[in-house]
Amino acid sequence: MELFDVYPVLDIELTKSKGIYVFDKKGHMYLDFYGGHAVISIGHSHPYYVRSLTEQIHKISYYSNSVFISQKKELANLLGCISGYENYSLFICNSGSESNENALKIASFHTGKKKVIAFKGAFHGRTSGSLSVTDNHKIISPFNTQHKTIFIDYKDLNSLEKELKNGDICALITEGIQGLSGIIDPGLNYFRKYWELCIKYDTIFIIDEIQSGYGRTGFFFSHQLYSIKPDLITIAKGMGNGFPIGGVLIHPKFKPYYGMLGTTFGGNHLACVAGIAVLKIILKENLIENAKKMGEILLNELRRIPKIKKISGRGLMLGLEFDFPIDDLKNILIYNEKVFVGTSNNSYILRLLPPLSINLSHIKLFIKKLKKALSYIKNEKK
Repeated sequence: MELFDVYPVLDIELTKSKGIYVFDKKGHMYLDFYGGHAVISIGHSHPYYVRSLTEQIHKISYYSNSVFISQKKELANLLGCISGYENYSLFICNSGSESNENALKIASFHTGKKKVIAFKGAFHGRTSGSLSVTDNHKIISPFNTQHKTIFIDYKDLNSLEKELKNGDICALITEGIQGLSGIIDPGLNYFRKYWELCIKYDTIFIIDEIQSGYGRTGFFFSHQLYSIKPDLITIAKGMGNGFPIGGVLIHPKFKPYYGMLGTTFGGNHLACVAGIAVLKIILKENLIENAKKMGEILLNELRRIPKIKKISGRGLMLGLEFDFPIDDLKNILIYNEKVFVGTSNNSYILRLLPPLSINLSHIKLFIKKLKKALSYIKNEKK
Protein backbone atom coordinates (compact mmCIF):
# COMPACT_ATOMS: atom_id res chain seq x y z
CA MET A 1 0.00 0.00 0.00
CA GLU A 2 1.21 3.50 -0.87
CA LEU A 3 0.75 6.55 1.31
CA PHE A 4 -1.81 9.06 0.09
CA ASP A 5 0.50 11.78 -1.19
CA VAL A 6 -0.73 15.06 0.31
CA TYR A 7 2.42 16.39 2.00
CA PRO A 8 5.34 18.12 0.22
CA VAL A 9 8.13 16.66 2.37
CA LEU A 10 11.78 17.57 2.81
CA ASP A 11 14.34 15.00 1.71
CA ILE A 12 15.35 14.49 5.34
CA GLU A 13 14.59 11.64 7.74
CA LEU A 14 14.99 12.54 11.39
CA THR A 15 15.96 9.76 13.77
CA LYS A 16 16.91 11.53 17.00
CA SER A 17 16.33 14.76 18.91
CA LYS A 18 17.66 16.52 21.97
CA GLY A 19 16.97 19.97 23.34
CA ILE A 20 16.98 22.48 20.47
CA TYR A 21 18.47 20.02 17.98
CA VAL A 22 17.25 17.23 15.72
CA PHE A 23 19.43 14.69 13.90
CA ASP A 24 18.93 12.93 10.58
CA LYS A 25 19.79 9.33 9.70
CA LYS A 26 23.12 10.49 8.21
CA GLY A 27 24.12 12.01 11.53
CA HIS A 28 23.64 15.67 10.54
CA MET A 29 22.57 17.96 13.38
CA TYR A 30 19.95 20.67 12.76
CA LEU A 31 19.13 23.71 14.87
CA ASP A 32 15.35 23.62 15.29
CA PHE A 33 13.85 27.09 15.02
CA TYR A 34 10.46 25.80 13.91
CA GLY A 35 9.50 23.12 16.43
CA GLY A 36 7.44 21.12 13.95
CA HIS A 37 4.82 23.90 13.47
CA ALA A 38 5.24 25.31 17.04
CA VAL A 39 4.56 21.94 18.65
CA ILE A 40 7.86 21.57 20.53
CA SER A 41 7.47 23.84 23.55
CA ILE A 42 9.84 22.45 26.20
CA GLY A 43 12.56 21.20 23.84
CA HIS A 44 13.05 17.79 22.27
CA SER A 45 13.35 14.64 24.42
CA HIS A 46 13.31 16.48 27.74
CA PRO A 47 14.44 13.94 30.38
CA TYR A 48 11.50 14.56 32.73
CA TYR A 49 9.00 14.39 29.86
CA VAL A 50 10.49 11.13 28.56
CA ARG A 51 10.63 9.62 32.04
CA SER A 52 7.01 10.60 32.81
CA LEU A 53 5.67 8.98 29.62
CA THR A 54 7.88 5.89 30.05
CA GLU A 55 6.69 5.32 33.62
CA GLN A 56 3.04 5.76 32.63
CA ILE A 57 3.18 3.40 29.65
CA HIS A 58 4.47 0.66 31.97
CA LYS A 59 1.36 1.16 34.15
CA ILE A 60 -1.57 1.81 31.80
CA SER A 61 -1.46 3.73 28.54
CA TYR A 62 -5.14 3.90 27.65
CA TYR A 63 -8.67 3.42 28.72
CA SER A 64 -11.75 5.33 27.58
CA ASN A 65 -13.61 8.14 29.32
CA SER A 66 -16.02 5.57 30.77
CA VAL A 67 -13.70 5.26 33.80
CA PHE A 68 -12.25 7.79 36.24
CA ILE A 69 -8.83 9.07 35.08
CA SER A 70 -7.17 11.09 37.85
CA GLN A 71 -4.58 12.54 35.47
CA LYS A 72 -7.35 14.51 33.71
CA LYS A 73 -8.18 16.39 36.88
CA GLU A 74 -4.50 16.95 37.68
CA LEU A 75 -3.95 18.40 34.22
CA ALA A 76 -6.99 20.68 34.52
CA ASN A 77 -5.94 21.96 37.95
CA LEU A 78 -2.37 22.64 36.84
CA LEU A 79 -3.47 24.33 33.62
CA GLY A 80 -5.96 26.52 35.46
CA CYS A 81 -3.33 27.58 38.00
CA ILE A 82 -0.59 28.40 35.48
CA SER A 83 -2.85 30.07 32.91
CA GLY A 84 -4.86 32.15 35.40
CA TYR A 85 -8.15 30.56 34.31
CA GLU A 86 -8.90 28.57 37.48
CA ASN A 87 -12.66 29.12 37.27
CA TYR A 88 -12.95 27.81 33.70
CA SER A 89 -13.52 24.14 32.82
CA LEU A 90 -11.40 21.99 30.52
CA PHE A 91 -12.52 19.63 27.78
CA ILE A 92 -9.64 17.47 26.56
CA CYS A 93 -9.44 16.19 22.99
CA ASN A 94 -6.71 15.23 20.52
CA SER A 95 -5.79 18.11 18.21
CA GLY A 96 -6.16 21.78 17.43
CA SER A 97 -8.77 21.25 14.76
CA GLU A 98 -10.82 19.15 17.16
CA SER A 99 -10.46 21.83 19.85
CA ASN A 100 -11.91 24.47 17.54
CA GLU A 101 -14.61 22.08 16.38
CA ASN A 102 -15.77 21.58 19.97
CA ALA A 103 -15.53 25.29 20.82
CA LEU A 104 -17.81 26.14 17.90
CA LYS A 105 -20.18 23.38 18.97
CA ILE A 106 -20.31 24.65 22.57
CA ALA A 107 -21.03 28.17 21.32
CA SER A 108 -23.81 26.94 19.05
CA PHE A 109 -25.40 24.83 21.79
CA HIS A 110 -25.37 27.86 24.10
CA THR A 111 -26.78 30.43 21.67
CA GLY A 112 -28.98 28.25 19.48
CA LYS A 113 -27.39 29.98 16.49
CA LYS A 114 -25.09 28.74 13.71
CA LYS A 115 -23.61 31.73 11.89
CA VAL A 116 -19.96 32.49 12.77
CA ILE A 117 -17.66 35.43 12.04
CA ALA A 118 -13.98 34.72 11.34
CA PHE A 119 -11.19 36.90 10.02
CA LYS A 120 -9.58 36.97 6.61
CA GLY A 121 -6.35 34.99 6.56
CA ALA A 122 -7.50 32.74 9.41
CA PHE A 123 -6.47 29.12 9.84
CA HIS A 124 -8.36 27.08 12.45
CA GLY A 125 -8.07 23.49 11.21
CA ARG A 126 -9.12 20.98 8.57
CA THR A 127 -12.15 19.19 10.01
CA SER A 128 -15.48 20.44 8.72
CA GLY A 129 -16.41 23.05 11.33
CA SER A 130 -12.86 24.27 11.86
CA LEU A 131 -12.33 24.42 8.12
CA SER A 132 -15.47 26.50 7.69
CA VAL A 133 -13.77 29.32 9.65
CA THR A 134 -10.47 28.87 7.77
CA ASP A 135 -9.89 31.37 4.96
CA ASN A 136 -8.40 29.12 2.29
CA HIS A 137 -10.66 28.05 -0.59
CA LYS A 138 -8.02 25.60 -1.87
CA ILE A 139 -8.66 23.15 0.97
CA ILE A 140 -12.44 23.53 1.23
CA SER A 141 -14.46 20.84 -0.53
CA PRO A 142 -18.11 21.22 -1.61
CA PHE A 143 -19.06 19.15 1.45
CA ASN A 144 -17.49 21.80 3.72
CA THR A 145 -19.55 24.68 2.32
CA GLN A 146 -22.67 23.82 4.35
CA HIS A 147 -21.60 26.07 7.24
CA LYS A 148 -22.51 29.75 7.53
CA THR A 149 -19.36 31.84 7.97
CA ILE A 150 -18.69 35.52 7.37
CA PHE A 151 -15.06 36.56 6.82
CA ILE A 152 -14.14 40.11 7.81
CA ASP A 153 -10.87 42.04 7.63
CA TYR A 154 -9.14 42.27 11.03
CA LYS A 155 -9.37 46.06 11.12
CA ASP A 156 -12.85 46.51 9.66
CA LEU A 157 -14.65 47.18 12.92
CA ASN A 158 -17.60 48.83 11.17
CA SER A 159 -18.42 45.67 9.20
CA LEU A 160 -17.94 43.57 12.32
CA GLU A 161 -20.41 45.63 14.35
CA LYS A 162 -22.87 45.76 11.45
CA GLU A 163 -22.98 41.93 11.34
CA LEU A 164 -23.21 41.59 15.12
CA LYS A 165 -26.12 44.03 15.22
CA ASN A 166 -28.24 41.60 13.20
CA GLY A 167 -28.46 39.36 16.26
CA ASP A 168 -27.95 36.10 14.39
CA ILE A 169 -24.22 35.55 15.10
CA CYS A 170 -23.29 32.56 17.22
CA ALA A 171 -19.61 33.38 17.73
CA LEU A 172 -16.62 35.43 16.71
CA ILE A 173 -13.42 33.36 16.41
CA THR A 174 -9.88 34.67 16.04
CA GLU A 175 -6.35 33.40 16.50
CA GLY A 176 -4.35 35.01 19.31
CA ILE A 177 -1.84 35.83 16.58
CA GLN A 178 -2.49 34.60 13.04
CA GLY A 179 0.21 32.03 12.31
CA LEU A 180 -0.08 30.51 8.87
CA SER A 181 -0.99 33.82 7.23
CA GLY A 182 2.37 35.26 8.29
CA ILE A 183 2.35 36.12 12.05
CA ILE A 184 -0.30 38.86 12.11
CA ASP A 185 -1.46 40.55 15.32
CA PRO A 186 -3.95 43.42 14.97
CA GLY A 187 -2.96 44.74 18.41
CA LEU A 188 -4.47 45.97 21.65
CA ASN A 189 -7.13 48.37 20.36
CA TYR A 190 -8.64 45.82 18.00
CA PHE A 191 -8.65 42.89 20.42
CA ARG A 192 -10.28 44.98 23.13
CA LYS A 193 -12.89 46.17 20.62
CA TYR A 194 -13.66 42.57 19.52
CA TRP A 195 -14.20 41.65 23.17
CA GLU A 196 -16.36 44.69 23.90
CA LEU A 197 -18.51 44.16 20.80
CA CYS A 198 -19.06 40.49 21.68
CA ILE A 199 -20.21 41.50 25.16
CA LYS A 200 -22.43 44.28 23.77
CA TYR A 201 -24.17 41.98 21.27
CA ASP A 202 -24.18 38.84 23.44
CA THR A 203 -21.90 36.92 21.06
CA ILE A 204 -19.52 34.15 22.10
CA PHE A 205 -15.87 35.21 21.79
CA ILE A 206 -13.48 32.37 20.92
CA ILE A 207 -9.70 32.82 20.84
CA ASP A 208 -7.67 30.12 19.13
CA GLU A 209 -4.40 29.96 21.08
CA ILE A 210 -3.27 26.71 19.46
CA GLN A 211 -0.11 28.22 17.99
CA SER A 212 0.22 31.42 20.03
CA GLY A 213 -0.47 29.93 23.47
CA TYR A 214 1.45 27.93 26.06
CA GLY A 215 3.98 30.66 26.77
CA ARG A 216 5.18 31.22 23.21
CA THR A 217 4.68 35.01 23.23
CA GLY A 218 5.96 35.65 26.76
CA PHE A 219 2.48 35.28 28.25
CA PHE A 220 0.74 31.96 28.84
CA PHE A 221 -1.82 33.07 26.27
CA SER A 222 -1.10 35.73 23.68
CA HIS A 223 -4.37 37.57 24.44
CA GLN A 224 -3.35 38.10 28.09
CA LEU A 225 -1.15 41.00 26.99
CA TYR A 226 -4.41 42.82 26.24
CA SER A 227 -6.19 42.06 29.55
CA ILE A 228 -9.24 40.46 27.93
CA LYS A 229 -11.05 37.22 28.78
CA PRO A 230 -12.69 35.28 25.96
CA ASP A 231 -15.55 32.85 26.56
CA LEU A 232 -13.71 29.92 25.01
CA ILE A 233 -9.97 29.33 24.47
CA THR A 234 -8.65 26.53 22.27
CA ILE A 235 -5.26 24.88 22.79
CA ALA A 236 -3.10 22.10 21.30
CA LYS A 237 0.40 22.06 19.69
CA GLY A 238 2.74 23.00 22.59
CA MET A 239 0.33 21.40 25.05
CA GLY A 240 1.79 17.93 24.54
CA ASN A 241 5.24 18.69 23.07
CA GLY A 242 4.53 16.23 20.26
CA PHE A 243 2.04 13.92 21.95
CA PRO A 244 -1.41 14.40 20.36
CA ILE A 245 -3.56 16.42 22.73
CA GLY A 246 -5.83 19.44 22.52
CA GLY A 247 -8.37 21.17 24.67
CA VAL A 248 -10.97 23.87 25.20
CA LEU A 249 -10.98 26.20 28.22
CA ILE A 250 -14.65 26.92 28.92
CA HIS A 251 -16.22 29.85 30.79
CA PRO A 252 -18.45 28.82 33.74
CA LYS A 253 -21.57 30.22 32.02
CA PHE A 254 -21.57 27.17 29.73
CA LYS A 255 -23.34 24.23 31.38
CA PRO A 256 -22.36 20.67 30.41
CA TYR A 257 -24.58 17.62 30.18
CA TYR A 258 -23.77 13.98 29.58
CA GLY A 259 -23.20 13.28 25.90
CA MET A 260 -22.84 16.95 24.92
CA LEU A 261 -19.24 16.39 23.76
CA GLY A 262 -17.21 13.23 23.37
CA THR A 263 -13.98 11.68 22.17
CA THR A 264 -12.55 8.17 22.17
CA PHE A 265 -8.90 9.05 22.75
CA GLY A 266 -9.10 12.50 24.33
CA GLY A 267 -7.92 12.69 27.93
CA ASN A 268 -6.31 9.25 27.97
CA HIS A 269 -3.65 8.43 30.54
CA LEU A 270 -0.63 9.00 28.28
CA ALA A 271 -1.92 12.23 26.78
CA CYS A 272 -2.64 13.71 30.19
CA VAL A 273 0.74 12.68 31.56
CA ALA A 274 2.38 14.38 28.57
CA GLY A 275 0.34 17.52 29.24
CA ILE A 276 1.16 17.49 32.96
CA ALA A 277 4.89 17.03 32.27
CA VAL A 278 4.91 19.97 29.84
CA LEU A 279 3.27 22.31 32.36
CA LYS A 280 5.57 21.22 35.20
CA ILE A 281 8.63 21.85 33.03
CA ILE A 282 7.31 25.24 31.87
CA LEU A 283 6.80 26.19 35.53
CA LYS A 284 10.04 24.76 36.93
CA GLU A 285 12.28 26.12 34.16
CA ASN A 286 10.48 29.48 33.94
CA LEU A 287 10.01 29.01 30.21
CA ILE A 288 7.36 31.71 29.76
CA GLU A 289 9.72 34.37 31.07
CA ASN A 290 12.51 32.80 29.02
CA ALA A 291 10.40 33.06 25.86
CA LYS A 292 9.85 36.74 26.56
CA LYS A 293 13.51 37.45 27.34
CA MET A 294 14.96 35.39 24.48
CA GLY A 295 12.33 36.79 22.12
CA GLU A 296 13.47 40.35 22.90
CA ILE A 297 17.13 39.43 22.35
CA LEU A 298 16.31 37.62 19.09
CA LEU A 299 14.22 40.57 17.90
CA ASN A 300 17.05 43.04 18.58
CA GLU A 301 19.52 40.87 16.68
CA LEU A 302 17.17 40.47 13.73
CA ARG A 303 16.59 44.23 13.52
CA ARG A 304 20.27 44.64 12.72
CA ILE A 305 19.92 42.65 9.50
CA PRO A 306 19.11 45.12 6.68
CA LYS A 307 17.64 42.48 4.35
CA ILE A 308 14.77 41.90 6.80
CA LYS A 309 12.22 44.53 5.85
CA LYS A 310 9.68 43.90 8.60
CA ILE A 311 9.37 41.77 11.75
CA SER A 312 6.01 40.80 13.22
CA GLY A 313 4.96 38.83 16.27
CA ARG A 314 6.08 38.61 19.89
CA GLY A 315 8.28 36.40 22.04
CA LEU A 316 9.23 33.27 20.13
CA MET A 317 6.53 33.61 17.48
CA LEU A 318 8.10 35.81 14.82
CA GLY A 319 7.59 36.50 11.14
CA LEU A 320 10.48 37.88 9.05
CA GLU A 321 9.44 39.67 5.89
CA PHE A 322 11.85 40.06 2.96
CA ASP A 323 11.52 41.83 -0.38
CA PHE A 324 11.95 38.55 -2.24
CA PRO A 325 10.18 35.16 -2.05
CA ILE A 326 11.83 33.19 0.75
CA ASP A 327 11.62 29.65 -0.66
CA ASP A 328 15.30 29.60 -1.71
CA LEU A 329 16.33 31.12 1.61
CA LYS A 330 14.38 28.46 3.50
CA ASN A 331 16.06 25.67 1.51
CA ILE A 332 19.53 27.15 2.03
CA LEU A 333 18.89 27.41 5.76
CA ILE A 334 17.67 23.82 5.96
CA TYR A 335 20.01 22.02 3.57
CA ASN A 336 23.18 24.14 3.76
CA GLU A 337 23.07 25.70 7.21
CA LYS A 338 21.15 22.87 8.90
CA VAL A 339 18.47 25.07 10.47
CA PHE A 340 14.75 24.27 10.49
CA VAL A 341 12.52 27.29 9.83
CA GLY A 342 8.96 27.69 8.57
CA THR A 343 7.09 29.32 5.73
CA SER A 344 3.62 30.88 5.62
CA ASN A 345 0.85 31.63 3.16
CA ASN A 346 2.75 34.83 2.44
CA SER A 347 5.65 33.78 0.18
CA TYR A 348 7.78 36.69 1.49
CA ILE A 349 7.57 35.76 5.18
CA LEU A 350 9.76 33.29 7.07
CA ARG A 351 8.32 31.97 10.35
CA LEU A 352 10.36 31.35 13.50
CA LEU A 353 8.78 29.14 16.20
CA PRO A 354 11.65 27.67 18.25
CA PRO A 355 11.21 25.79 21.54
CA LEU A 356 10.69 28.03 24.57
CA SER A 357 13.91 26.67 26.08
CA ILE A 358 16.34 28.35 23.66
CA ASN A 359 19.24 30.32 25.13
CA LEU A 360 21.61 33.06 24.01
CA SER A 361 24.03 30.66 22.31
CA HIS A 362 21.23 29.25 20.15
CA ILE A 363 20.22 32.77 19.10
CA LYS A 364 23.78 33.72 18.21
CA LEU A 365 24.16 30.53 16.17
CA PHE A 366 20.88 31.14 14.36
CA ILE A 367 21.80 34.75 13.51
CA LYS A 368 25.17 33.60 12.19
CA LYS A 369 23.55 30.96 9.99
CA LEU A 370 20.83 33.33 8.77
CA LYS A 371 23.40 35.94 7.74
CA LYS A 372 25.40 33.26 5.92
CA ALA A 373 22.30 32.01 4.12
CA LEU A 374 21.44 35.56 3.06
CA SER A 375 24.94 35.98 1.68
CA TYR A 376 24.33 32.92 -0.55
CA ILE A 377 21.18 34.59 -1.88
CA LYS A 378 23.12 37.80 -2.59
CA ASN A 379 25.91 35.94 -4.40
CA GLU A 380 23.45 33.92 -6.47
CA LYS A 381 21.80 37.13 -7.71
CA LYS A 382 25.09 38.59 -8.94
